[in-house]
Amino acid sequence: MNRICLLGCGFVADLYMRSLQAMDGIEVAGVWDINPARLAAFCAHWGVPAKASFDALVEEDALVLNLTNPSSHFETTRLCLLAGRHVYSEKPLAMTVTEAKTLHQMAAQEGLILASAPCSALGEAAQTMGHAIRSGVAGAPRAIYAELDDGFVPQAAYDKWISESGAAWPAEDEFRVGCTLEHAGYYLGWLISWFGAVRTVVAASAETIPDKGTGGPYAPDLAVATLFFEHGPTTRLTCSIVAPHDHSIRVIGDKGVLRCDAAWDNAAKVRFARRMTIRRRLLESPLPRRIRLSGPTHPKVKRWGAAAMNFMLGPAEVLDAIRAGRPSRLGNDFALHMTEVTLAMQNAGETGGAQRMTTRCDAMEPMPWAR
Repeated sequence: MNRICLLGCGFVADLYMRSLQAMDGIEVAGVWDINPARLAAFCAHWGVPAKASFDALVEEDALVLNLTNPSSHFETTRLCLLAGRHVYSEKPLAMTVTEAKTLHQMAAQEGLILASAPCSALGEAAQTMGHAIRSGVAGAPRAIYAELDDGFVPQAAYDKWISESGAAWPAEDEFRVGCTLEHAGYYLGWLISWFGAVRTVVAASAETIPDKGTGGPYAPDLAVATLFFEHGPTTRLTCSIVAPHDHSIRVIGDKGVLRCDAAWDNAAKVRFARRMTIRRRLLESPLPRRIRLSGPTHPKVKRWGAAAMNFMLGPAEVLDAIRAGRPSRLGNDFALHMTEVTLAMQNAGETGGAQRMTTRCDAMEPMPWAR
């Protein structure tokens, strides 16, 4: 199979289409959206076929990319699975763990792949850092600090953030769903791909900006979690639309620190700073060396807005899994577990405390070019 259908053509759909231009051999079989004007504008801009209805869309023998608004993910994905279609869903997979588990069970019963964005764990930066961890570049990893802070977004000029085909950035959805459900997966995906299942989440979350100008109600806009993996180092993950922009991740090992500073750039540099002692002072080298993979990796996409990510790496991986008859790296167990961990962070509140995870997944098989 090398065909996809797009369910929903809002802001994020343009990022998928931009990425598709860098990929070979993937055909858009159809697009549908509940807004006829948005559907017409999107299909005209990208030269892709519009479908007359949801039913017409899922009649196509194609992987469905669920790009609807988050509150619709559960029901639309459920209907796609009932129609016998593999689904790649934008984040979150569902708004509750119960709903996510229902979708996971349905997919298992039907023998279908249910995968979830984000796919940045498949990108060069994540795969390079994962290879460095497995190779012991920094020694045994002892702790990880990861930040997904986007700045004081409610004061940004987001009304001017318009996609290529004319869709406005969905501020109301973003603030109501919350930055944790929308963004924590970017580094959670990396972490779970390297180390597998999180055993326990100790988290707190809060709404620090009470009026974001879109009518509310609003989700927490700041979350801090400590993740305890079954087989991995203790990790602190912070996610907010309050603190100054910081997308860095640091893997602290016995020999020094691996670091990457751009979660949303597939080609971001991975560096290693060796630990040393100079005049009785312990420090990391001020001249870190860059860590690279030995060969070519994957097609890159030029920066647009805040990101330089190939959004089609995920769908392409699912299509390859379907053709090969194997589980997808981003598939069922991975998607469900990442959803549960994210929701544990989102819903922690002021007294969330420790929460044991009820789902699990294995570490991800590295991409062929990163083994």
